[in-house]
Amino acid sequence: MIIRKAHHLKGEVTIPGDKSISHRAIMLGSLAQGTTQITNFLQGADCLSTIDCFRRMGISIENAADKILVHGKGLHGLREPDNILDTGNSGTTTRLISGILAAQPFETTLTGDASIQKRPMRRIIEPLSMMGADITSINGNGCAPLHITGAPLHGIHYHSKVASAQVKSAVLLAGLYADGITKVTEPAISRNHSEIMLGYFGASVQSEDYTVMIQPEPVLYAQEICVPGDISSAAYFIAAGLLVPGAEVLIRNVGINPTRNGILKVAQAMGGDITYLNIRQEGEPTADLLVRHSTLHGITIEGDIIPTLIDELPIINVMAAYAEGTTLIRNAAELKVKESNRIDVMVSHLSGMGCDITGTEDGMIINGGKPLHGTIVDSHMDHRIAMSFAIAALIADGETNIQGSDAVSISYPSFYEDLIRLTH
Repeated sequence: MIIRKAHHLKGEVTIPGDKSISHRAIMLGSLAQGTTQITNFLQGADCLSTIDCFRRMGISIENAADKILVHGKGLHGLREPDNILDTGNSGTTTRLISGILAAQPFETTLTGDASIQKRPMRRIIEPLSMMGADITSINGNGCAPLHITGAPLHGIHYHSKVASAQVKSAVLLAGLYADGITKVTEPAISRNHSEIMLGYFGASVQSEDYTVMIQPEPVLYAQEICVPGDISSAAYFIAAGLLVPGAEVLIRNVGINPTRNGILKVAQAMGGDITYLNIRQEGEPTADLLVRHSTLHGITIEGDIIPTLIDELPIINVMAAYAEGTTLIRNAAELKVKESNRIDVMVSHLSGMGCDITGTEDGMIINGGKPLHGTIVDSHMDHRIAMSFAIAALIADGETNIQGSDAVSISYPSFYEDLIRLTH
């Protein structure tokens, strides 16, 4: 994909469904009794991997253009798959489904693509093993492929070393099958979509400060779920609206869950003009966002806000590159173990565009405000890298060639179409 400097950015865009919520709706719909209807489901490759895994375990899932119907079989209705479960590029599928598989009365082998086979799985192997799970890394490196033999699980109180919704969710899902109460305490609050949706389906979940508790063996009942737009996908158009001179963009149907809205807090702290419109509560808090071109300035981003914007840090790097002054990002070592090492990749390619950026052990130092120029960008098949540099290219001189641009299909298949429409 070749992208040139934009001289116009106006209009409105409706963001595809939230990836995190779409995954969880399929999983809990499968474990519920009755038929769950999901609208605005994200038809991205990652979420389709989740559908495929549950179909392989005997769940009938109808995928129509306007809705998904999940014919759940209850908490104990899954059957042994005929073959290996392939989660594709989806870390969410891999980690969350492991919590469910740990309690099933059958064996499963779970794997994914080359990226998934490098991502750390010890963070779920440890707590699930503490609960009594028989889960091993087949290659002995703490990564997929994983071999899971279902076993009786025990309730535990797990103190997670990382603030990770995927770790927390894997333990809570396993806790559905445990013989007692399961608790997870995190060092900071991670996104809480699992807690909200588990409660919505009928589980008994309580949160207090950094600890979440779930009661075992609930009866889950099918629900109707309208998935809000994914704020991680909205982030690219938030950045574009703030950065392109004269821009004004209305972004419709964006989930603004406070455990996910760090990008909005950071953008406004940098001087961004963002107006919330039509705020509503549809299971998850949702709003339309009106974004106007703004002069941004550097800030420090660290501490408890990091888990609320970890997936948005690549595009925040781009905002910082064009902002006046210095932006300092700390406590974000998690970026190293995403689909790519996002610290190394962002530093390498933003430097190649002329940005003064230095990587650190847990973040970046960005001295912004310098004019940037187009370059060749390797996405490393990381969807967030591809989309971040598409936005960087809108303000850079010359043209930017994004190699591996089709990685956007993971989370936002229509990204380039929406971008082209707003810039013409």
